[in-house]
Amino acid sequence: MSKPEFTPETESYEQRKGSPFAPHTNDEIATMLEFIGAESVDELFDIPEQVAFEGNFDISAKSEQTVVSEVSDMLDRNQEAVEFLGRGHYSHYIPSVVDYLSLRSEFLTSYTQYQPETSQGFLQALFEFQSILVELTGLEIANCSMYDAATALGEAATLSARVRATSGSRILVPETLRKDDRSVLENYADGAGLSVDSYPTSDGNVDLDSLRETIEDDVVMVYAASPTSRGTIEEHLSTIAETTHDHDATFCLGSDIVALALLEEPATVGADVVVGDASGLGLPTSYGMGLGLFAVKEEYLRQVPGRLVGASEDASGRRAYTLTLQTREQHIRKERATSNICTNQAWVALRTAIHVATLGATGLAELANECARYPREVAARLDDIEGVQAPVHDRHHFREFVMQTDMPADEVASALADRGYLVHAVDDHELQVCVTDVNRDDVDGLVETLEGVVV
Repeated sequence: MSKPEFTPETESYEQRKGSPFAPHTNDEIATMLEFIGAESVDELFDIPEQVAFEGNFDISAKSEQTVVSEVSDMLDRNQEAVEFLGRGHYSHYIPSVVDYLSLRSEFLTSYTQYQPETSQGFLQALFEFQSILVELTGLEIANCSMYDAATALGEAATLSARVRATSGSRILVPETLRKDDRSVLENYADGAGLSVDSYPTSDGNVDLDSLRETIEDDVVMVYAASPTSRGTIEEHLSTIAETTHDHDATFCLGSDIVALALLEEPATVGADVVVGDASGLGLPTSYGMGLGLFAVKEEYLRQVPGRLVGASEDASGRRAYTLTLQTREQHIRKERATSNICTNQAWVALRTAIHVATLGATGLAELANECARYPREVAARLDDIEGVQAPVHDRHHFREFVMQTDMPADEVASALADRGYLVHAVDDHELQVCVTDVNRDDVDGLVETLEGVVV
């Protein structure tokens, strides 16, 4: 049998454009465009002129071997450096079993687990991820992940606006909230008719008197973090919760999966929602990709964004797992959905669940205790250097701390980078240092190098 020949009239769209995912002929495309009143497929995409590209990339074809060789040579030119960065992106040693299990094809090639009859293994792993968060937060409900901590915070704000008994439109956040997180939150708030305001902090933590002066009955949510963006442990979470609840607002607490193993249980201090990042376990730092955690009180169950895995029984009475309460989601409720989140970080959540299970309760607690000890010990060593004060805040810290230098912070950070050590410059004379089990063996080099830079 001879192969069919395609003429320009019958040539399919993917053959002309190179996409195997749009199997439509020119006639079918023309019929659809006529029905919706569009002249071309390009009209369906609103691409700003400043980013639109009409030309040819002019990339010559090369063999795989040549490309691998050239990219390897390019990467070899990268400067070797030890990261003491943090501020929302944390690196911990990842056991080899995490790669071994998560890279199995059953997990790696899986998509949304809408078919429980073919996804029991993955669904069970996500159920365990949820269970881990429930145990760590003390709240009854956790979803099976969000994109990252910033989107989780945005979803907490819109949830708070939906569940509040009375009207209101203000979200209160600490003035030290990282600008990228605030930007995402403001995008969420703008679409929901909300506004974002800041309240002052004192010595790195919430200024309770200023919060009481700032909060009014039009506030729908107050956000506080522990650890804070400057690494300090918030000492008055219960008081913040009481102040928030006195104004019928939701108290949202930000944290992370390792810190939750050591710090006060959010449920016991009055948190209604817990958000944060869980990618510190299971993933190396990528300074972009994350894994958002989201847990709430049971009364907010039907307002939870994202996906929920539930445990039930099949027709034979065996324990079974399924994506549940999908009537909250946009593929069913469309514009009336609780959120426009239509996917999640399932594979990343799987890696985190494997990492936590490998550590076990004891191992996770030991890691958390190390994260409280390292900044105390390293800050004390840096404080002995002339021209350095560490830490700036007279608080307990977790993983990271801020130090002050007589020299301009940018100059110090640049000089350290030239010598192979990366830290954050967070103010004119302030730098932030993050220490974990991954870079702890390089602390001696950091201390010695910093001493040579500032003295």
